[in-house]
Amino acid sequence: MIKNICCIGAGYVGGPTMAVIAQKCPHIKVTVVDLNQHRINAWNDLDVTKLPVYEPGLDVVVKEARGRNLFFSTEVDQAIDEADMIFISVNTPTKTYGVGKGMAADLKYIELCARQIARVAKNNKIVVEKSTLPVRTAQAIKDILDHTGNGVSFQILSNPEFLAEGTAVEDLFFPDRVLIGGDSTEEGQKAIQSLVDIYSNWVSRDKILTTNVWSSELSKLTANAFLAQRVSSINAMSELCEKTGANVSEVAKAIGMDSRIGSKFLKASVGFGGSCFQKDILNLVYIAKSYGLNEVADYWEQVIIMNDHQKRRFSKNIISTLYNTVSGKKIAFLGWAFKKDTNDTRESAAIYVADDLISEQAVVAVYDPQVQEAQILSDLNYLETRIEKENEKYILVASSAYAAVENSHAIAILTEWDEFKDYDWQKIFDSMLKPAFIFDGRNLLNKEQLENIGFIYQSIGS
Repeated sequence: MIKNICCIGAGYVGGPTMAVIAQKCPHIKVTVVDLNQHRINAWNDLDVTKLPVYEPGLDVVVKEARGRNLFFSTEVDQAIDEADMIFISVNTPTKTYGVGKGMAADLKYIELCARQIARVAKNNKIVVEKSTLPVRTAQAIKDILDHTGNGVSFQILSNPEFLAEGTAVEDLFFPDRVLIGGDSTEEGQKAIQSLVDIYSNWVSRDKILTTNVWSSELSKLTANAFLAQRVSSINAMSELCEKTGANVSEVAKAIGMDSRIGSKFLKASVGFGGSCFQKDILNLVYIAKSYGLNEVADYWEQVIIMNDHQKRRFSKNIISTLYNTVSGKKIAFLGWAFKKDTNDTRESAAIYVADDLISEQAVVAVYDPQVQEAQILSDLNYLETRIEKENEKYILVASSAYAAVENSHAIAILTEWDEFKDYDWQKIFDSMLKPAFIFDGRNLLNKEQLENIGFIYQSIGS
């Protein structure tokens, strides 16, 4: 029976997942460890509104379990030593160097975790892959752990996350499925059962699927690829709709009523973002190419190409509509996070649209209710398009939407925060330079209402 769990990595997956496990399993001690002292301090902050990860409902879960059986620490070795089960939930970014640059997953943090576990462990452990990983990564972890020379036995499980940021807590409470992959040996099956028993505290047994490790790893990549494919597909149709006079929202509704297709992930937008979709598809492309499956690789790579095109197309449309020049003009961005109800900005469309506009010497005024100025500047600096001081020159971060839009030439909706729907748009229109434009990248607002006020309104796919 599992009594102590350690999770290495206190980010967007590790933090919420472990908080829910601790809440639902008060008999298990759960320790989340990370080398980032600032992040751990934020998880331990008495004010739960200051958690480093913003997710609706997460503060309530953390407040209930923290200090009872949920702990956050930088004492990694101690937590590994005490744990019966260790989750690895560290970042696996796309490689920016060497073989596989721009496509393959960078597994250096995974290997470092495996080596640290191997060094510290004095008794048998179950090690669970929680990060999104390429197929057969478990074998690499197993090779490292099985050759420590200290006689400790390890079982490696794959338990990929299927969380949508913004609804992560709800997804953990009521998952569509929980997937656990492990060895077919007697020891492997016992390890699988120990993790099944943990989830069974709140998840129906018929929603807990068990497979071999390789199927589990590939299922995660496949799920994200299929979802991203739907987004790129409807975005491709949005461009055709704009040329033909069709309305992409009406097209999406019509095809979404087909039970074989369904309505989810058919909302045209400025493009998908987040840490998973692009990274996982690029990883899938790299795996396919490494096996000589070039046609398979080309198929999935087109999903990324279409997504990048949609972002660039949006910024080009802003420039062309504003009389082919935005130099010195103020463009207000409502939203910077890649989607609502999260403070995650990784691969957000806003970053790339802003980068294009700044290259045209536009001043970009940003308001996002959960993203801070330091993060916005960091996102732009990471692209290395220009020196940091230039980004600071052209980026203004506002404390409210009304401050962002004052004396602006146009507004671009980049995140579908609910609060944007409820603004006094007449007041906003009155504070802008005329003519005033809205570029709705999320099909969020009422076209007729805004045009009646006086806005020149454009949305994706109409």
